[in-house]
Amino acid sequence: MKPFRVLVVDDSAYSRRTISKMLENMAQIEVVGYAGDGEEGIRQVISLKPDLVTVDLEMPRMDGFTLLRILTTRFNIPVIVISASSEAQKVFRALEMGALDFVAKPQRGNTPELRSIEQDLAQKVRNVLASRKKPAPEDSGEVEPAIIAPRFLRQGRRNAIELVAIAASTGGPPALQSIFSGYDQSYPFGIVVAQHMPAGFTRAFAERLDRISPFEVREAVDGDQVRPGLVLIAPGGRNMVLETVGTEVRVRITLPTAEDRYLPSADRLFASCAPIYGKRMMAVVLTGMGNDGKEGVIKVKEQGGVILAESESSAVVYGMPREAAATGCVDRIVPLPGISQSILDCGGY
Repeated sequence: MKPFRVLVVDDSAYSRRTISKMLENMAQIEVVGYAGDGEEGIRQVISLKPDLVTVDLEMPRMDGFTLLRILTTRFNIPVIVISASSEAQKVFRALEMGALDFVAKPQRGNTPELRSIEQDLAQKVRNVLASRKKPAPEDSGEVEPAIIAPRFLRQGRRNAIELVAIAASTGGPPALQSIFSGYDQSYPFGIVVAQHMPAGFTRAFAERLDRISPFEVREAVDGDQVRPGLVLIAPGGRNMVLETVGTEVRVRITLPTAEDRYLPSADRLFASCAPIYGKRMMAVVLTGMGNDGKEGVIKVKEQGGVILAESESSAVVYGMPREAAATGCVDRIVPLPGISQSILDCGGY
């Protein structure tokens, strides 16, 4: 099989060497070159024609943002950002600009600690290998119609939903921004989100969503009450589950176990919500690699909840939504531009 060709762009010689060695340890990967700034990166892309580029955001001459814009618009090359958690807001800006994913670099990136990212880097590169990013379809100004399963009957839902639980991974941050910015007012249901993300990024992500949404959005802490109009983002690297405390529903933040392949886990979140809310909840599965959420949507459906999944046409990676749809439990498959409204339509609002 033809090797997957990667170009490494970083202004630190140590980082370039270390990242290159980690990539070369992966099957099917060939590091074809490296660059110390964006201008050199462009020249190397033209000369070497890589399949993937890793990019540091802070570089001299031409920074990572300018390079990213050129790579995604002119060359349509998948980009993985490798950046420190202290640059979280910059990372989310890069994702909005078209970066496929990011890897959290240790705060002291030019030290042996950089080797700690190897497993995460390998997973992100495998994601790109398994599902090359599709070119964005031309915007015709029309929203693709939702695909509705025959068993879904909106007329049969007499009670409005009280909770929306959302799962997302690769491509999730800009997808969630699209959904929450699609509302011009808050609504009387709570929202809980499991977005696969490492520790150190979710607080900044919640703050970013809070600025663009009429809902109140924040990173969840242990003991938070789930209430209408509030969006709680599971903290990176931890699990968030719900439990009843008297007449209230509260959040519990738990440490991962050896069984948790994805963090925060959508399966654990969905499974904890289902017996509490039953028919009064909705689960939404967005873009992402893997099958997190698959078991959870089964439990939600067993309790009478509604399930939405993002369609292949808009998903950056059609892994999680495909696995959810394969269960037969999904009620409506919707392209990203229609999800905000579908939550209201299917939720009785």
